[in-house]
Amino acid sequence: MKTLILLFFCVICSTGVTIAQNIYVTLSGQVKDAKDKSPLPYVNVVLKKQADSNLVQGTISSEEGRFVLSGIPSGTYLIEISYLGYKIFRREQLVGKLSAFLDIGTIELQPDSKLLNEVVITGAVEDGVSDKMDKKVFSLGNNVSQTGGSVLQAMQNLPGVTIQDGKVQLRGNDKVAVLIDGKQNAITGFGSQSGLDNIPASAIERIEIINNPSAKFDANGNAGIINIIYKKNRQEGWNGKVGLTSGLGALWERKNNLPGIRPQYQATPKLNPSLSLNYKKNAFNTFLQADWLYTQTLNRNEFGERIYDNGSIILQQVKRNRTTTFATAKTGVDWNPDEQNSFTISGFFNREKIIDDGDTPYFNGDFSRRIRLWQFVEDEVKYTSTGSALYQHKFKQPGHLLNAGFNYTFHREDEKYFFTNIMPTFTGEDAFKLLSDEHVSDLNLDYVKPLKQGRIETGLKFRRRTIPTNMRFFPGINSPLDVNAGGWADYKETIPAVYANYVFENKFFELEAGVRLEYVKVNYDVNPNHNTYKSDGYDYAQPFPNLRFGYKFDDRNKLALFYNRRVDRPNEVDIRIFPKYDEPEVLKVGNPTLRPQFTDRIELGHKLNWSKGNLYSAVYHLATDATITRIGTIVPNNTIIYNIFQNAGKSSSTGAELTLHQEINSWFSFNTSAALYRSMINAFSVENRYPVPTIYAMNEQRITSGNMKLNGMFRMPKQTDIQFSAIYLARDIIPQGKIGSRFSVDMGAKKQIQKGKGELFLNVNDLFNTLKIKKEIIGNGFKFNSTDYYETQLFRLGYSYKF
Repeated sequence: MKTLILLFFCVICSTGVTIAQNIYVTLSGQVKDAKDKSPLPYVNVVLKKQADSNLVQGTISSEEGRFVLSGIPSGTYLIEISYLGYKIFRREQLVGKLSAFLDIGTIELQPDSKLLNEVVITGAVEDGVSDKMDKKVFSLGNNVSQTGGSVLQAMQNLPGVTIQDGKVQLRGNDKVAVLIDGKQNAITGFGSQSGLDNIPASAIERIEIINNPSAKFDANGNAGIINIIYKKNRQEGWNGKVGLTSGLGALWERKNNLPGIRPQYQATPKLNPSLSLNYKKNAFNTFLQADWLYTQTLNRNEFGERIYDNGSIILQQVKRNRTTTFATAKTGVDWNPDEQNSFTISGFFNREKIIDDGDTPYFNGDFSRRIRLWQFVEDEVKYTSTGSALYQHKFKQPGHLLNAGFNYTFHREDEKYFFTNIMPTFTGEDAFKLLSDEHVSDLNLDYVKPLKQGRIETGLKFRRRTIPTNMRFFPGINSPLDVNAGGWADYKETIPAVYANYVFENKFFELEAGVRLEYVKVNYDVNPNHNTYKSDGYDYAQPFPNLRFGYKFDDRNKLALFYNRRVDRPNEVDIRIFPKYDEPEVLKVGNPTLRPQFTDRIELGHKLNWSKGNLYSAVYHLATDATITRIGTIVPNNTIIYNIFQNAGKSSSTGAELTLHQEINSWFSFNTSAALYRSMINAFSVENRYPVPTIYAMNEQRITSGNMKLNGMFRMPKQTDIQFSAIYLARDIIPQGKIGSRFSVDMGAKKQIQKGKGELFLNVNDLFNTLKIKKEIIGNGFKFNSTDYYETQLFRLGYSYKF
């Protein structure tokens, strides 16, 4: 830990895929006669640099007296407005970094006479994306070492991001809301995260990481928001991109199987063809993004040891060979009937099929006796269809917008498990089938109006979500399945919400303040024959404020203070009443009594820019009430561990993050990032109700942990780029225990060919095959130590062509 802390302050942080953000602003206003208030057409409007009076841009007003100056970089300018017969108007104009549109308002020109009155104007300022320090933006095209992989793989090199158990963590926290094009989607989960390992990165334009969301975003996700932006072109005529990626993983066994089970997957193939098409003519723009992904993966290869207080020891291996096909298509049409109005109709379609072949042998402590061999086949198909209708009205004032949208999502989960339970005296055949249909309807209305020195944003959202689920068990001889824990369950969720957000900026200060009011009502109806759980639910009405206050020392040096309050509602999967038997002696069961957790966050950030680099630093503190975590317990005279989600009381995390980007010369640049945090879970006591009531108490847990990342980019002759990435994750807290440190190195190269239209790439993940997951769990009467040698090393080769 001392080494980690020392390296933290020596290394500083960021990642090799950061986009340098160029902030451009549109200024608008209207010119009128000061006496009769009539609009003045064809007035000369000129913007000059304050420092040297050099011309930046000029225009003339329309017949309504309105003018627009577009593409203005942030800075301090002089605006000069002149018209024959009127006094020339001059004023200093600040262009900030918080808003893409600034309304200078109405400028009244005085007639050219001796009685000149001082003109009163309305100015405005703002703009900024990453410069607001509330989010970071990354282009996947710059992430050479992860080109051709999944979105989950592409994110593992990003600053402040770690991957654990197939989930993204921001600053060590997996309570992340994942959006696709700014909206929640069944593929990535409503309020949780899933499916990221199967979304091809080839379909994605960029990824936004929002640590401090404003009130216009849904309140869920205390760690922040990840917004995945799909590719979409708007060039005139036909254009697009076609690509093909292939790969091989698990080229050799990292650890031999325990005796008597089927082989691990080796030399696992990967294939990902992709197609992006766009056609634009006049007022119409149509688009299509289609991907097909085929992978074989050694998804899990965990070797474990369970040690019980009575002295018994069970040695085990959980091996899962997975075959996945994942097909997606996003298509739609944009229609702009005039300059003020636009319509978008789009559809998102997905089919995911997973076949898992699993083996889980159990032995006594010296391998002299096999206790059980559990084999299973999982056959799961997921279907997702999303339809969206969006309308945007642009008022005559640039940046003055009204957006309305309706989204409907259908998601089906059709899951079948077939088990072979091989015991010393008999062999049983068991099965279960799960069918779940999710229906989600979202109605959104958003309004934005630029002001003199900022903007206001307000809107509303209404969601109705229902998930009827049915689990059926088919027991065999001496079946271990709990057939009385099946049946139907219905999840129903209703959320109306309204929000308002205000942004202000002047030469020295920035302010963004907002609040989101949400009412949530959840009903979970359980079939009356269930042996443990009954119908349950919850509701709440709460405000979720956000505040950002910034101070600009100068154009390169800024400080920002953030505060927000957020919520994490239990996802439907977390409260499902059905035990899952892919691992029969470490069962996962939902908990319908689970309640939301609420988190308050405060953060202080600082950004320093210079000509060829920048440094971002932040310190933060999170305090969470009713912390959601999974708790494993055993019952008397039984060695089965039951993992059940619980609200474990209060927890907190205090940390610091640094990001450094530096261009050394024209052919080499590097980024390095580091995060250091102190996590604490207060002492708590909970009752796991399944299969029988069991009390578990845990003392306070504390640990100091962090991560470091280094990315270097070499720009070689003949349009060739080479990138390397190194990641170190320190030992950290997990529910009831700890996870060990991890380290990996990735490398990649790409070359532009065919006059820049074609691209070849080659990369490798976990070059030295060092990444493995080591866990230590302590429960009521047992310890569980495990190491997962799952597939991490992967070689990829690909080609793409733009037309």
